[in-house]
Amino acid sequence: MAAQEGLFVLEGRPTAQLIADQLREQIVQGIFRPGQQINESALASQLQTSRGPLREALQRLSQEGILVSHRNRGVFVLELSTDDIKEIYAVREAIESAAANILMDAGPEKINDTCDVLKGIIKDMAKQVAVSDWQAIARLDMQFHTSFVAGTGNSRLIRIYQTLAAESRMCILNLEVSYPRVDDLVQEHQNLLDLLEAGDRKGLQRAIKRHLQQAVEDLTAATA
Repeated sequence: MAAQEGLFVLEGRPTAQLIADQLREQIVQGIFRPGQQINESALASQLQTSRGPLREALQRLSQEGILVSHRNRGVFVLELSTDDIKEIYAVREAIESAAANILMDAGPEKINDTCDVLKGIIKDMAKQVAVSDWQAIARLDMQFHTSFVAGTGNSRLIRIYQTLAAESRMCILNLEVSYPRVDDLVQEHQNLLDLLEAGDRKGLQRAIKRHLQQAVEDLTAATA
């Protein structure tokens, strides 16, 4: 395997966690394509690291589901099917709905803190929509939802959602799908923010369901 264009180079002695974090980002960005085999030898040489931390990093990403290990064949980047997309967004809906309930029960202070973070993300998103930077839009889209879940302070919910966020970005970018309703994107997220800020539990739950189901329709239509 030749060195990948844009492949990361880590300074110092890379740890398994650092390798996993950087490799995950490269996979999400599409530098490693769906179905592509990860060549351990070439990657270890590129990173100037031993096989030990690299293999541990690959195992972590395999446990997350971003990589798939085939016995006697090697490790490959996950290929996302229509069923995968539906599953990912169904779990996202369940987690975000649970997060909405936790935030509503937590009181005004936690809601306000979360809203402050989300406002900044929406502001950045509007700038990237204006210049049609799909990589940045996808990153900010998921940053909004990840920050929404992170606002709960529930470490296990946050950890589970981080994997779903990576897979969601893969759905959008690795399948080479742009946002078909880009003009509505900022407003949809603003609507979620407004409902959270207003303490409208039922309205927020409905908006989360509608937002994520529409995303599934867009992604599956584009890959049909």
